[in-house]
Amino acid sequence: MAKDFNPEKYAAFTRILCRIYLKHGSPVKMMESYIAVLTKGICQSEENGSFLSKDFDARKAYLAGSIKDIVSQFGMETVILYTALMLKKRIVVYHPRIEAIQEFTRTLPALVWHRQDWSILHSYVHLNEEEVEALKACTGYIAGFTDSEVNSRPDLYDVYVNLADSEITVSPLVKEAMTMGKLHKEIGQLIVQSAEDPEKSDSQVIKEISLKTKEILATLASLTEASDGNEKPTLNSEALKQKRFPPATENFLFHLAAAEQMLKI
Repeated sequence: MAKDFNPEKYAAFTRILCRIYLKHGSPVKMMESYIAVLTKGICQSEENGSFLSKDFDARKAYLAGSIKDIVSQFGMETVILYTALMLKKRIVVYHPRIEAIQEFTRTLPALVWHRQDWSILHSYVHLNEEEVEALKACTGYIAGFTDSEVNSRPDLYDVYVNLADSEITVSPLVKEAMTMGKLHKEIGQLIVQSAEDPEKSDSQVIKEISLKTKEILATLASLTEASDGNEKPTLNSEALKQKRFPPATENFLFHLAAAEQMLKI
């Protein structure tokens, strides 16, 4: 399994490996090319084409999806997805077409661009015991399913996205942590206004969302205190209460601190 997220890179390399196998009928030649890419980042062949790892920038792969399309479909409800990702919740996405799931899910981690973590993405999961258990071993994730039965598996999600019907459902178990308030309305309006601006590209929309996220994280950082040793600073609960934020904002910052492992245990 690849450690990086770059579907276009691996699709291109797979096509070359397939051509090599069709020509030679032996996995040995395929393995030679695989090792060449693994060690040198390149494999060259006049008949089968050349492959250069450096031609496939990870950032470009991160930005390949369209955040504007997501906002066009879900509008203000996009802030539910943003909040779930910020709090490292479990998001399940259902659609009967795997292509629709892949296109949608690959874009979601861009809502929390500051993490640049696409390892949370599990674009195609089956409802068999082995895959479900592997998924349950993860903390927060984005998981795609083409089996509508996943709707009957609330043990697998905190937020359920029925992509086919454009519906987002929040599990009762996380409704307290996901309570929306003034801050969420501000974030939602920013996301929608930015995405609806025809002059702005997807990357510019992501940048604006990221700047708002940095503001929130700076606010959280101002409410922390130094811990012993080299550990992360931890949230000072009294400082949070003294700020007298609206209840939903205080609640969100507390759960964000938990997601960022900034709570004293």
